[in-house]
Amino acid sequence: MAFDIGSLGPALAIGLSAAGSAVGCGIAGMTSHGAMTKTDEGHGKFLGMSAAPSSQTIYGFVLMILLNGELQKSPHSSLAIFAIGLFCGFGIMMSAIFQGKTCSSGILATTKKPSVFGKCFMAVGIVESFALFAMIGGILSMAILPN
Repeated sequence: MAFDIGSLGPALAIGLSAAGSAVGCGIAGMTSHGAMTKTDEGHGKFLGMSAAPSSQTIYGFVLMILLNGELQKSPHSSLAIFAIGLFCGFGIMMSAIFQGKTCSSGILATTKKPSVFGKCFMAVGIVESFALFAMIGGILSMAILPN
């Protein structure tokens, strides 16, 4: 049996997403640790922000499952499935990394002025929306593949 490049598409979707989540959570987590040493309260908020980039792995997982199903249904679309996994996975990964950076700055801002937490978390949600756009774009791209 020959190697099919399309089989890498689902793996890239989850792998890149999970890698981005790990980096994003790491960035925010490191900032959270430092912030907890300087403040006596609000640690739960810091931990919550640190975990926010982990959700991008869920989007990659959903995309992986759908790409796998598409690969089984229409194996002649393997190059397209590879490209969807690569580019959507990369978009989700970048969203997670930059969400981690946004969380990091939000944690720092909250240590100085706790009342800005909600506004900071809104920016975190905006960055997350780009991961959703990438996942939805991948799903819509699969819809136009030939059967």
